[in-house]
Amino acid sequence: MTIEGSLLSHLIELRTRLIRMLGGLMLGFIPCAFYARELYTILAQPLLEKLPQGGQMIATDVATPFFVPMKVAMMLAFVITLPHTLYQMWAFIAPGLYSHEKRLALPLVFASSLLFFFGMLFAYFAALPLVFEFITFFAPEGVAVMTDINKYLTFVLSMFMAFGITFEVPVIVMVLVKTGIITINKLKEIRPYVIVGSFVIAAIITPPDVISQFMLAVPLCLLYEVGILIASVTFKKVRNGGKSNIPPQPENNNSKK
Repeated sequence: MTIEGSLLSHLIELRTRLIRMLGGLMLGFIPCAFYARELYTILAQPLLEKLPQGGQMIATDVATPFFVPMKVAMMLAFVITLPHTLYQMWAFIAPGLYSHEKRLALPLVFASSLLFFFGMLFAYFAALPLVFEFITFFAPEGVAVMTDINKYLTFVLSMFMAFGITFEVPVIVMVLVKTGIITINKLKEIRPYVIVGSFVIAAIITPPDVISQFMLAVPLCLLYEVGILIASVTFKKVRNGGKSNIPPQPENNNSKK
């Protein structure tokens, strides 16, 4: 097959996979759209439960009451159809991978998706209620707490992304160790810098309150330790089996010439 024919076949395959991904997303969106209002109410529950007496959410634009719930429905449809989307992506790239790369890619895709969902759940059930309680508690006397529904959605999505990416730390650590970019001993050595960096990152990407920064930085540090632990156990098992793709860990003692 010529280069032009091979490229054309890859483009046709890519178009087919994209159409299937979009089709699956639309099939998931249709039932979610019928319950768009209820879905937004569920999403707004962490704030609604913390609002003081008389507090409410508002819509400042004419079309906001329609488009914002639709955005929530689309977001949920994306989450529901994510396994189908990942399968289509995998079906496109799998023919070009070696067997050992396939064995590594599938567990990483599954683990990263699961951890991202756990991060979103942690943000919804643990972080957001504490953040809103902290914010509404410090509202001055006589100030009516009323949040625009579009700005609330933007805030919640940013929190979901922040915590979802944070929960990917064990996977990132595993990939770095597996590819030999960094060793387990080095990961342990830079632990103090990671702790400081976690609080710096949390201060940058979270709202300017202590609660949200603490709720993001502490899991980031703990998940870093979990990643080191999993990488250490995996490396030990692979090494005992006689096959290892990870470079040997350097010894701490200085060798004599």
